[in-house]
Amino acid sequence: MAEQLATNVTWHDHAVSSADRSKLKKHKGAVLWFTGLSACGKSTISNTVDHMLNSQGVHTYLLDGDNIRMGLNKNLKFSAEDRAENIRRIGEVAKLFCDAGLITMTAFISPYRADRDKVRALLQPGQFIEIYVNASLETCEKRDPKGLYKKARAGELKGFTGIDDPYEAPEKPELVLDSNTKSIDELAGEVVAYLKKGGYLAL
Repeated sequence: MAEQLATNVTWHDHAVSSADRSKLKKHKGAVLWFTGLSACGKSTISNTVDHMLNSQGVHTYLLDGDNIRMGLNKNLKFSAEDRAENIRRIGEVAKLFCDAGLITMTAFISPYRADRDKVRALLQPGQFIEIYVNASLETCEKRDPKGLYKKARAGELKGFTGIDDPYEAPEKPELVLDSNTKSIDELAGEVVAYLKKGGYLAL
């Protein structure tokens, strides 16, 4: 965890609890943490889940890796230290959104297991749903919509996950999506089915 540097601050409890906010929305708050290699389908699947849930009247928000790096985390690069800080900040934001009663989706490579585990530790049991979007490196390189793998193979990008930097796959994710063979709609449907079965979508 990051060190608390400010010493003149005090945590303030709110008059409206997380349970009150979920009751108002008629569903539970949760964090759906999509993780996987670049081009595995994280953003597309999470966008589809977001749309499906929104159409059902569920209060949602999607935190996307590229979008966050254009604002909140625009001062961070891609060193191991900056990647850890990137995920730490997103974890804290996702926790706030979850506390507000939203089903919050995050679409980040988040390559290091320890960083994802720290986010899990921020949340209550059952609130952090780790979703491993499993696509082989070969599959991701074939897609490569941004041309990043090609640049990494050519040595133009250093520290690129899956090429010259590791990706640590989840050991016990709540959900594994087979992005090698299944369609986006199928995979998004699996996520929504998981939420329904787990009692997240109705109070």
